[in-house]
Amino acid sequence: MFDCVFCKIIKKEIPADVVYEDENFLGFLDITPINPGHILLVPKEHHENLYDMPDALLAKIAPLIKKLAIAVKKGVNAEGINIGMNNERPAGQLVFHAHFHIMPRFSNDGFRHWRGAPYKKGESSEVASKIKKFLT
Repeated sequence: MFDCVFCKIIKKEIPADVVYEDENFLGFLDITPINPGHILLVPKEHHENLYDMPDALLAKIAPLIKKLAIAVKKGVNAEGINIGMNNERPAGQLVFHAHFHIMPRFSNDGFRHWRGAPYKKGESSEVASKIKKFLT
């Protein structure tokens, strides 16, 4: 068996401040939060990331993300909420068990978003075409 910290939290082998649990999912406070109230929502089944999560499980998690986002916003009086998921190491994934971040936000919390850059002339249609080839 592999050594997954989130699987250990799910099995109660490692303590966590759990805010939500049902037969499929566990929601607990991130130990290094963007702001207090930052939750990680994980499936109890081990899936490495978004790509290998079954569609049926994804359909069940979406309403929970909304429910927890509302609870976090109200619970810590946040001005907004970011929802995030890092998939694979280059995207910032550190724990290779699928998980969604529900992050409370405040106007002056200092958290910075990524910077974007406009496409060069004609580049956006070329990129869109490449992506469309893989949609089925």
